Amino acid sequence: MHLAGIEAEKITQARPLRRSMRSLIQSAAGAAVLVALIGCGNTYRPVVTAINPVGPAGQPQKFAIAISSPSPTSPGITTFVDFSGDTILITANVGVNPYYLALDPTGGTGYTLNGDKTLTSFPISTNLLSSQVQQSTLLDNNGVLPLTINPEGTNTYITQPGRNSVAQYVSSPLALHQELPIDPAFTPVYVAGVRNAPRVFVISKANGGGPGQVSTIETSSDTIDATPIPVGTNPVYGVMTADTRRAFIMNKGSNSVSVINSQTNQLDTPTSVLTDPAAVAPLWADFAPTLNELVVANAGDGVNPGSVSIFSIPLCTANAQPTNPNCDPNNPVDAVGFGTLIANVPVGINPVMVAVLQDGTRAYVLNAGTPSLPCAAPPAVPGKSTVCSVSVVNLTSNTVTATIPLPLSTNALTPTQNGHPNWIAVTTGTPTGKVYVTSAETNFLTVIRTDTDSVQTEIPLQGAGISVRVTAP
Repeated sequence: MHLAGIEAEKITQARPLRRSMRSLIQSAAGAAVLVALIGCGNTYRPVVTAINPVGPAGQPQKFAIAISSPSPTSPGITTFVDFSGDTILITANVGVNPYYLALDPTGGTGYTLNGDKTLTSFPISTNLLSSQVQQSTLLDNNGVLPLTINPEGTNTYITQPGRNSVAQYVSSPLALHQELPIDPAFTPVYVAGVRNAPRVFVISKANGGGPGQVSTIETSSDTIDATPIPVGTNPVYGVMTADTRRAFIMNKGSNSVSVINSQTNQLDTPTSVLTDPAAVAPLWADFAPTLNELVVANAGDGVNPGSVSIFSIPLCTANAQPTNPNCDPNNPVDAVGFGTLIANVPVGINPVMVAVLQDGTRAYVLNAGTPSLPCAAPPAVPGKSTVCSVSVVNLTSNTVTATIPLPLSTNALTPTQNGHPNWIAVTTGTPTGKVYVTSAETNFLTVIRTDTDSVQTEIPLQGAGISVRVTAP
């Protein structure tokens, strides 16, 4: 007010006087402001009011990695799909005509086996360039392509049926370390193991039929044991528990699952075999770790519905049952009920894979339908069409709660081939997890929501779908 009054009298004052008075008053006002600030404290601290976040929690960064093949003579394509947005983040070329995809246990590197007898590896990065895809030449396999690639940490194993051996690759780019021989009377088909396991298992089927065998690779010494472990007829696949204590071998020809105690390197005692009287041709399995259950997909006869067998597989540990004198934390024995068949759940025709949500709520079974008939929307027409679908198995009630027909009509590469699915991958999430499905007869990746168990979208690929994996379960 004082300053305003002086300024109001400017018309009655001489110019020099007005200037000097103005300077004096401004200096005094500045000093007053400074004194006021000092009087309020040594440091001015603004007040910040937190705003509570609105909306669902942020999703973790994870991807679905799909590979597709434009043609048998063209480089394949790897496609990264964002989990939360269902969008394509980046694509890159891999080897010619890829046919098998694997991710390392950390989800940081992808690998493909290719029809041009090469092995490619690439970093899982949204900045991936085709120039970063590394390529290695596979050994001459006598005209037979290697079957599978299994990265188990520092070692990567490739089954070589044409050479009766398993190739061990190391380093980056992958380089051959050694070949581990298999009895020539058998053909290696798969290597079962997990990251940092003390030993992994080479599954081999007998060339003339009959019982197969499992050869043990000691990962600490990079040697293969001289005495294989006998298993059932036509073993085709195997899984190892995350704690490396047990391995389970699917015996497709004898309708059984062999159990190996990984600590003793022998068939498990007393439960060496899991059986389900209603199971025909077990060929794939996954774990429900929160439930201590093994979920096995049984192919059936290809005409009638296949099924899923659910087995209880808890181990007795010193922490779980401290009063049990047989419990040994270094070599847990089978707990009471280990190997018990909990349920046999009928699913669709010709199930080829099963994938379990790691929260233990559901299993998703991929039903490929009758291979000789085109897939069609249900109901199928006998002799003219088949239903290709995903069966949703509730692991609490052990029943099928939904059957999801796969999108068909507009996506077929030819009119007579309507999308027989070939690979499935699942991952949890909030508010929904996702299920991803590929088909070698379509150039789309199907995405299913796990909260509604319905198809959410289809993502275009640049060729026939070969396989899909996820970087986090």
